[in-house]
Amino acid sequence: MAGGAADCSFWERLLARQYRIYELQNKERISVAAASKLLASMVYQYKGMGLSMGTMICGWHKRGRGLYCVDSEGSQISVASGSVYAYGVMDRGYSYNMEVEQAYDLARRAIYQATYRDAYSGSSVQPLPRAGGWLDPCL
Repeated sequence: MAGGAADCSFWERLLARQYRIYELQNKERISVAAASKLLASMVYQYKGMGLSMGTMICGWHKRGRGLYCVDSEGSQISVASGSVYAYGVMDRGYSYNMEVEQAYDLARRAIYQATYRDAYSGSSVQPLPRAGGWLDPCL
């Protein structure tokens, strides 16, 4: 977390409490995406009231890893260090009427640029697990 110490401490404790309640009610851990959405919805109620907080929520769940950013305004975005490069390729190449193969090609190029240009991405692509097998976006 970054921002005002009191805001960060308060929201961190509140999220931890809500996380534990979820865990007790559902007998499983909350996903990273759901935890970030929970924080975003709690913070959104105080939008424009002077909160000073930026939070990155990351971790592993049964669906894989996740990294999300939640700010003082209640915005939630999925982030990765190479995402700015991928977004650039996607913004330039996206068209509403794309064929499926064109969309796959665009996704491959976006992932390639994110891993090639970003020093922290590891310069490789890990296949993503999905129901019924593995999905490798760079095949």
